[in-house]
Amino acid sequence: MITEPMFWWVATVSAIVFAASLIAVPWLILRLPSDYFNHRRRIMIRPQTRASIYFHCLWLILKNVAGATFLTMGIAMLVLPGQGLLTIVIGLSLLDFPGKYRLQQSLVSRPIILKPLNWIRRQGGKAEFKVHLP
Repeated sequence: MITEPMFWWVATVSAIVFAASLIAVPWLILRLPSDYFNHRRRIMIRPQTRASIYFHCLWLILKNVAGATFLTMGIAMLVLPGQGLLTIVIGLSLLDFPGKYRLQQSLVSRPIILKPLNWIRRQGGKAEFKVHLP
């Protein structure tokens, strides 16, 4: 049973997640290059020095934490207000796991996903995404 204070907490968190997604999702979509989904495989960049190895590891940890956060927010937005599917795609873009790139290409190649992504890019003055089908 949902009590009144619990309702207000859920409503507040939902409003915050919705507002954050309205800012974060378009910001991230505009920062991806237009050919991000247009390669057969993702090219890995290897660090060269010890300092860059440590920075690279820290970057991977922060990127994966951000990806998990966006993925969780996107799943929540499937039932709460917000851009759930787009937020899930952004979260998956940040996470590192085997088969990620093919999954991204498969999702983004669907018109229900690609059309809003490209609309956001057009509004931001960026070229539309080019998608290589897996």
